[in-house]
Amino acid sequence: MSGGSADRAEGRSQLNRTDSAPSTESGHALARVVGRSAAIRRVLNLARRVAPTRATVLVTGETGTGKELVARAVHDGSTRASRPFVATNCSALPESLLESELFGHEKGAFTGAIRSRQGLFEVADGGTLFLDEVSTLSDAIQIRLLRVLQERVVTRVGGQEEIPVDFRLLAATNVDLGERVREDGFREDLYYRLNVFPIRVPPLRERPEDIPLLADHFRLRFAREHGLPAPPFSSLALARMQRYAWPGNVRELENHVERALIMHSGSRTLPFEMPTGDGVRRPELELARTALRERWSLDRLERE
Repeated sequence: MSGGSADRAEGRSQLNRTDSAPSTESGHALARVVGRSAAIRRVLNLARRVAPTRATVLVTGETGTGKELVARAVHDGSTRASRPFVATNCSALPESLLESELFGHEKGAFTGAIRSRQGLFEVADGGTLFLDEVSTLSDAIQIRLLRVLQERVVTRVGGQEEIPVDFRLLAATNVDLGERVREDGFREDLYYRLNVFPIRVPPLRERPEDIPLLADHFRLRFAREHGLPAPPFSSLALARMQRYAWPGNVRELENHVERALIMHSGSRTLPFEMPTGDGVRRPELELARTALRERWSLDRLERE
């Protein structure tokens, strides 16, 4: 690794370590999960149950569903809440830099390593390490991660010393890791180490009843942040929002509300401007396709 690469790694590392500060309010992340649907209540119940334990948690769900917020809720409800919550995105760095980021390195381990440096496992000692997009880990890093999980010791890049580490691991993925294992794209032994307590975060289209609550939450938040009036969404806008599939999930809804508030802050109500693309759910078309595929009788079609 060149000196320039090391400098870039250091800079990207600071961006990648999203939060290594202790939590200050137990359970605060759980309180920030907005929704009353049965689907989201199940997620919250699972998070509350597993939080006080030491179990490894695998959070799954589509991009934008709020997997890191659920992971933070687990940390905040644990006995480690006063210790660091250290989060990193495994896809944000190439393999050579991610290895140093996770496991640390010793001085002189590579060109530009002018000092020894702790990895995230050491930074998270006593607290929680959250690995997002864990499915993108290379096979070599998967092997090293498996050993750390088994032995609870870490060896820095270029070092020989085994450093004891005490951390709780939370991981997240937006792909089916079980399918990756069957395709030989992910180690089976590591998969079972990670998938001790799975929590699936449902996509927004599976909980449309939460959309008005989320829209209102984001509307008030962005009004405060931008110093703007906060006109409500019209009832028609909310109905249309509930029919839209939100392929970008909560993150897409959040961005839409912020844009709507900025564009229409002087209006009496906020409209819903349908995003371009095929995001609208059409239940009647889906029903017809299912009926044709499964060859329903006319009686069944009428009942459905």
